[in-house]
Amino acid sequence: MQIASKLPDVGVTIFTVMTQLANESGAINLSQGFPDFDADPRLKELVWKYMQAGQNQYAPMQGIPALREKIAAKTQALYGRTCDPATEITVTAGATEGLFAAITAAVQPGDEVIVVEPAYDAYVPVIELNGGRPVFVKMTFPDYQVDWAAMKNALSPNTRMIILNSPHNPTGAMLSKGDLQSLGELVTGTDILILSDEVYEHIVFDGRRHESILRYPDLADRSFVISSFGKTYHTTGWKVGYCIAPQSLSREFQKVHQFLTFAVNTPVQHAYAEFLDNREAYLGLAGFYQEKRDLFLNLIAGSRFKALPCSGTYFQMLDYADISDAPDLEFARTITTEHKVAAIPPSVFYHDRTDAHVLRFCFAKTDDTLKEAAERLCRI
Repeated sequence: MQIASKLPDVGVTIFTVMTQLANESGAINLSQGFPDFDADPRLKELVWKYMQAGQNQYAPMQGIPALREKIAAKTQALYGRTCDPATEITVTAGATEGLFAAITAAVQPGDEVIVVEPAYDAYVPVIELNGGRPVFVKMTFPDYQVDWAAMKNALSPNTRMIILNSPHNPTGAMLSKGDLQSLGELVTGTDILILSDEVYEHIVFDGRRHESILRYPDLADRSFVISSFGKTYHTTGWKVGYCIAPQSLSREFQKVHQFLTFAVNTPVQHAYAEFLDNREAYLGLAGFYQEKRDLFLNLIAGSRFKALPCSGTYFQMLDYADISDAPDLEFARTITTEHKVAAIPPSVFYHDRTDAHVLRFCFAKTDDTLKEAAERLCRI
C-alpha cells in the first residue's frame, strides 16, 4: 500500500543517522544531545516513591496541580512573571510535543512563520503539516547573532508567528536584552505570535543572564514559552516538558495537546514537583556545564579545530576549515568512521544546506568521555 506523503522531503533525522553510525563504528557519540551520566538518585527515588504510593493512573490533561503550582512559583522567582497555574501552564510529553501543539494551535493554511537558521529540525515539518509556510532568516556567521534587519524584511501581512530558540541549538548563542528589545519593536502593533524554545534556560555561561521572553510582559502576552525537565535534570528519556502561555493561547494549545498526548507520566510529574523544591539542582546547572565546556575546550586547545563562542546549551561548535574543505556531512562521517568521534553537521539545520565547515559537538558527557574524545580529535 502507498500513501501520498505529507512530508515528502523528510527522512530519518540526522541525530538517528549519526548515532547509528557511531554505534556501528564504535565511535564516541558526541552527536546526539543527551548526557551519558545518570540522573540524581534522589529524583529517581521520588519516582519510585510515587509509583509505590499508587500514583500510576492518568494525570489531569493540563498536568498535576502540584507541578503546575511549582512551575508558576519558579517562573515568578526567576523571571518575575506571574502565571496562573490553573489556566496558563500545560505539562507536555517533552518539549517537542509542546512545540508541535503550539504551532498546530496557532498556524492556519497560508500563514507564514519566521524560522531563524540554523534551526532545530522539529520546527519546519510541523509548520508544513499545518499548511503554513516557513520563512527563513539566517543568523550571522561566525558569531551567530539574529539579523534583525533581515528579520524585519522577512515580515509580511501573512506573518503569524516567529520562532526563537535561546540558548540556541546548535550554535550555543544567546539572545541579549537588546535582541528582545528589537523583537518588541518588530511585533508591537501586530498580531504576530512568538514561540520561544527555552529548553536550555538554565545552561548559561560566563555570568550571563538568560533573557527569557517571560521577563518582558509585552512579549510574554503574545508568546508560547517551552521548557524541558529532561534538559534540566539529565532525564531526556522521561520526555516531560511544559508550556507557559496566556490563558487565551493556552486554551487553544490544550485543545491540541489533549488529542496529541492527553496526559503525561503521572509518577514522574509528582517526582518533579517535589524535586523542584531543591533550587540548587537547576540553579547549579550553569556552573556544572560550564566546567564541562571549559574542560572540553582546554583538552582540544592543541588540536587543529577552532572553537566558536559558546554562551549556553551543552553544544560546542568547532570550525574545521584548517583541516579539510570537505562538506560538513562528509567530514562528520569521516571523523566518525576513521577517528571514532561522532558529531552533527549543522548544514542539516538550514533549508538550503548552508555549510560553514563547522561541526556541533555535545559536551554533556562524563569527564572521561570528554578526555578520550578530545585525545582522538587532537590526533586529526
